[in-house]
Amino acid sequence: MTTDTNYDHYDAIIFDMDGTLVDSGQLHEFAWRETLQHFGIPIDSAKMRSLAGVPTIETLEILIADFNCQVVQSVQTMNDYKEALVRKVSHRFVQPTALVNVAKQYVGQIPMSIGTGAYTEEAKEILQHCGLSQYLDHVVGADQVAAPKPAPDTFLRCAELMGVAPSKCLVFEDSKMGLEAASRAGMAGIDVLKEFGIENNYFLIPG
Repeated sequence: MTTDTNYDHYDAIIFDMDGTLVDSGQLHEFAWRETLQHFGIPIDSAKMRSLAGVPTIETLEILIADFNCQVVQSVQTMNDYKEALVRKVSHRFVQPTALVNVAKQYVGQIPMSIGTGAYTEEAKEILQHCGLSQYLDHVVGADQVAAPKPAPDTFLRCAELMGVAPSKCLVFEDSKMGLEAASRAGMAGIDVLKEFGIENNYFLIPG
């Protein structure tokens, strides 16, 4: 676990949100378990963990195809159900991670953004609840880009909004897909589990 948090040689910082800047694994696990049970889709913890960071609708489409589910409702209806649950119970689960100290260290010095697989409005609500909005200049959610992580679109959009070259951006991520997205965007990436001991507590228990 690193104790060196001197990132002065970068011109901008991009944080993933869930499992990185925000401890929200249990929030999303609760909402997913309720949603999948409600719509009769099997719950596979290993598969759900492998899909961490994938937007809700894409996750639903993958699960329905993989389990050959015969569903009545549209994926948009299921998405709306899950997002409503997140809004309803987020206050019970979410809190900042230790990376808030990095945000505090660089606020007002360099621009900082969120690049997340969550939808923008949901992300903004969670960040506001955690008291993190004040540190961030932009929030880029999955609804703002053509292709989610591991495509580089999310992080490239953050760089564009901040007016900083991708090569001058540093990305904090907790997932392999997110780190791949950072690499494909031409950005340096930090694995927060390896460097800070931050683990996304999301579908860790089988079942």
